[in-house]
Amino acid sequence: MRWALVKVCLAVTAMVVVAFAIPLGLVVKEMARDRAFTNAERQAATIGPALAITTDRPQLMRAVASTTAGSRDRMAVHVPAARRAGGAVDIGRQRASDAELATATRLGRASIAAVPGGFALLQPTAVATGKVAVVEVFVPDSEVTNGVTTAWAVLAAVGLALVVGSVAIADRLGTRMVRPTEDLAAAAQDLGDGKLGARVPEQGPAELRAAAAAFNSMADQVVQLLANERELAADLSHRLRTPLTVLRLNAASLGDGPAADQTRSAVAQLEGEVDRIIRTAREQKPQTQSPLAGCDAAEVIRERMEFWSALAEDEDRTVRVAGVEQPVRIPVARTELAAALDAMLGNVFRHTPEGTAFAVDVHTADDAVIVLVSDAGPGIEDPDAALRRGQGDGRPGSTGLGLDIVRRLAESTGGDVRIGRSVLGGTEIRIWLALGGPRSAAARRGHRLGRRRRCPAARRGGSGAPSA
Repeated sequence: MRWALVKVCLAVTAMVVVAFAIPLGLVVKEMARDRAFTNAERQAATIGPALAITTDRPQLMRAVASTTAGSRDRMAVHVPAARRAGGAVDIGRQRASDAELATATRLGRASIAAVPGGFALLQPTAVATGKVAVVEVFVPDSEVTNGVTTAWAVLAAVGLALVVGSVAIADRLGTRMVRPTEDLAAAAQDLGDGKLGARVPEQGPAELRAAAAAFNSMADQVVQLLANERELAADLSHRLRTPLTVLRLNAASLGDGPAADQTRSAVAQLEGEVDRIIRTAREQKPQTQSPLAGCDAAEVIRERMEFWSALAEDEDRTVRVAGVEQPVRIPVARTELAAALDAMLGNVFRHTPEGTAFAVDVHTADDAVIVLVSDAGPGIEDPDAALRRGQGDGRPGSTGLGLDIVRRLAESTGGDVRIGRSVLGGTEIRIWLALGGPRSAAARRGHRLGRRRRCPAARRGGSGAPSA
C-alpha cells in the first residue's frame, strides 16, 4: 500500500510537470526567438533615415558601421539601380539569395530567410530615388536560442524537485497510513493466536482510528464472551456436585464388595473430573443476571428441601425450615436460586460430619429478603477467603465456586453475602436479596447498618435463624 501510494503520486506529479514544463519550455524558446528578431528589426530601422536621404555609398557605409549589427558584419544594404542616380549599391555581406531579396522587395514587408549559421531578416525600405532597398540583418543561431538552454535546465530542475518532493511526502503519508494498518493486522493475528490482551493504539487517519476502536471493542467483547462461556461451564459443572453427592452417599451405603468398591471409585473419579473442569473453566469476571427474572423463593426452598431432607434422614441429620409458609417473591431466576441453595446445602453435607443438624430460614423485609443457611458443624476458619472465587475453604474437593455462585446471585439484585457463626455452633451463610434492584454502595451500607441494629433481636428469639 505504501509503495502503491508512492507510485500513484509519482505518476500524477510527473504528468503535471510534463503538462506544464513542455509548453513553458516552448514558450521560452519562442520568446528568445522573438527577442532576437525584434532586436534585428530595430537595427534595420536605424538605416531607414539614411536611405530616405541619400543612396551615396560612403554615407551609407558610415551609417551601417555606426550600428551594432554593422560593426559585427551582420548588416547588408541592397539598393536597386536607378536611372538618374546610377547603378545598384550593395553594402555589407549578402547572405540571403537574390530570389529571397526579390521576394521581400515585391511583398514590401519584412521577412525571415534561413541562411547558413542562422537567419537573415530582410527589411524593405524606401529610398530617395523612389525605389525600395532591402536592409539585411544576420541573426546567428546563438542569439535565436540565447537563454533557452538555461531556462530549460531551470524548468527541469524545478520539475525534478517537485517529483522528489511529492515522492517524499507520499512516502511519509504512506508510512503514516501503513503503520497503523500493520499494527491492526498484527493485533488481529495475535488475537487469532489466542493472545486475548492484543489491542491496537488508536492513531493514524480518522478511518484507521475508527477501525482500531472497532477492533478493540470487538476484542473486549470476545474476552467478555469467553469469560461468560467459561464461567457458565464452571457453574454448570458445579451443579453436577449435587447429584454426585447423592451418588456418593448412596455408594457409601452399598456395603462391602467388588461392585460397591467399583461404584465408589467411579464416583470419586467423576468428582475429580468435575473439579478439574471447574478449575479449568474458572474466570474472574462474573456473569450478569437478568433483572427481569423472578421466582417464589418460598416455593423453591420447599422444593429443594424435600430433596435434601431425604439425604439428611439417611445421615441422621436434624433439619429445620422456617419462613416459607407464605409466598416470597424475589427478582432472581428460579434455576439460579435453586443452584445457590444446592451449593450451600451441598457444602453442609460435604464438609460436616454425619448427624450434624442444619437449618434454612427466610426473613422478609420491606425492601429485601434474607435467606439464612446455618449448621452445627466445625465452621469456616476464613470466611473472607471462602467468598473469593477460586479460593474455597481449603478442604478436599472444594473449588471455591459454590459460595461464589451464591455471592453473584445476591449481588445481581444489589445485595450481598455474609459468613458468620450460627447459634447452632457452626457456619451461618446469610444472603441479602434486594427487592428494588441494584443499589449504590452508600444505599447498601445503609441497609447493612439497619441489619446490624435488627440482628440482635433475631439472635435472642427469632425463628431459629441467627445472624452472622
